[in-house]
Amino acid sequence: MSKTFNRDALSGLIVFLIALPLCLGIAQASHVSPFAGILAGVIGGVVVGKLSGSALSVSGPAAGLIAIVVTALAAMPFQYFLCAVMLAGAFQLLAGILGVGGMADYIPSNVIEGMLAGIGITIVVNQAENAVGFDKQAFLDEEEAGFAWTDLDEIVEHMEPGAMLISLLGLALLTLWSCRRFKRLQWFPVGLLVVLAGVLVNQMLGLVRPGWALRGDAHLIRLPVPTTVAEFFAQFTLPDFSGLALPQVWVTGAIIAVVASVETLLCIEATDKLDPQKRVTPTNVELRAQGVGNLLSGLLGGLPITSVIVRSSANINAGARTKLSTIFHGLLLLACVATIPQWLNFVPKAALAAILIFTGYRLARPQIFLSLWKADRWNQFTPFIVTVVSVVFLDLLRGVAIGLLVSIFFILRQNARLPYYYQRSSFTNNELIKLTLAQEVSFLNKASIKQTLDELPRNSAVVIDASNTAYIDFDVLEVIRDFAHSRAGERGIKLSLVGFQEHYNVPQVSTERELVSGLAGMHGEAPKRSAGLAQDLLRQLRKK
Repeated sequence: MSKTFNRDALSGLIVFLIALPLCLGIAQASHVSPFAGILAGVIGGVVVGKLSGSALSVSGPAAGLIAIVVTALAAMPFQYFLCAVMLAGAFQLLAGILGVGGMADYIPSNVIEGMLAGIGITIVVNQAENAVGFDKQAFLDEEEAGFAWTDLDEIVEHMEPGAMLISLLGLALLTLWSCRRFKRLQWFPVGLLVVLAGVLVNQMLGLVRPGWALRGDAHLIRLPVPTTVAEFFAQFTLPDFSGLALPQVWVTGAIIAVVASVETLLCIEATDKLDPQKRVTPTNVELRAQGVGNLLSGLLGGLPITSVIVRSSANINAGARTKLSTIFHGLLLLACVATIPQWLNFVPKAALAAILIFTGYRLARPQIFLSLWKADRWNQFTPFIVTVVSVVFLDLLRGVAIGLLVSIFFILRQNARLPYYYQRSSFTNNELIKLTLAQEVSFLNKASIKQTLDELPRNSAVVIDASNTAYIDFDVLEVIRDFAHSRAGERGIKLSLVGFQEHYNVPQVSTERELVSGLAGMHGEAPKRSAGLAQDLLRQLRKK
């Protein structure tokens, strides 16, 4: 027990060092108070960590929800947004109770990859201004949510050398730490190193190059520094429940619930695969835990919570064995914001921007695009790239919806093309053709089958085999019945229907003996030789 406790405590410390800059950075990108980000991390660690069915998953504010938060806050006050977070928690809790934890399995992986890549690109673009030290409020007439291409001229004209130096240094450290050559150094959390390096460089600039040093709310983290217990609790923001009367609040809550649940379930699946003990997390228990966490986070003034793969994988790599490590990391976050917030106020936003830009790059790295392009340029890559572009230029909800529609179109198109196996052999002056129907033939296959039957050559022999077919749609049966009743005879086609179930009520089913006899009479050769050729051809078709 003591050995497990020591490993879990050390893992919790490492996860805390990774989570602290991420909580601050996500709060910064979401345009909310840094306290809201750390509070979400505390609740995700302590509350969700306690209730979760996973031993190793770590929850907290997630980069994948930044776009939703920014869009929502552009349309409503923060107190109304907290109502939406609480509604999201209630929806997740209800989903867990109703047992819909397997819903993520129904979303195509190319759409999920596209969603994550779109989020990554959005994060990179939105954090560009912090990375170069551009003070948007000082130089633009209106405060806009996120990045606008019209801001480029102002950003280029008002870049801060100190911010650029800190962000480039941070990106260099993050890149080096991701290389295999520096594997021995990876025991130290690179996120914390980027933050410490940013603070150190900024303090040195204040001594040797004061004009480059970053100062003020536009360039540094600003956490309130409470001097009493009452001032500390005053940082918590309560929701304005009158916002529950607004339809937009309910829509935002539903969007958060869906996206957070999908991200959580995907993270849980990945975490279970990384677990050395191969434990399986009950998904419905996890949804209920996330629901309680978001209810509490919305009530107290925090950001939405999901299970996060970066922190979860770090927890596993650090050697965690039980959920104690997750809880311990949450307690350390609480102690940090309660006792040393003044130290956090030295952190430059450029350092956090570097962490977020690198995170965005990992979500949208070129290898993902190339792998889907090589896998299937149409059925996989097209829905993926449509989702990416839609998420970047529209928003997350509409982007995913458009990606799903495109993905469904390609799935239906692919299914419609594969209703049967087509086998064709020559028989003297005629053709012997066998159509083996697939296991399921739906109405989507009607057009393809009808076109194939219409294009069958005249005076040929045709076998339609349904021996391995479990279901045939009524519309398809009508096409086959019509072909058997009239069109086959009109074109001199000898038809054999094999393996159709009795309740399909398919008329005039020929036997193979009748087919052989018909084939023998379809040419001028000796009957015995003709029948022998026909039997050989049928045997070949059966083998295929």
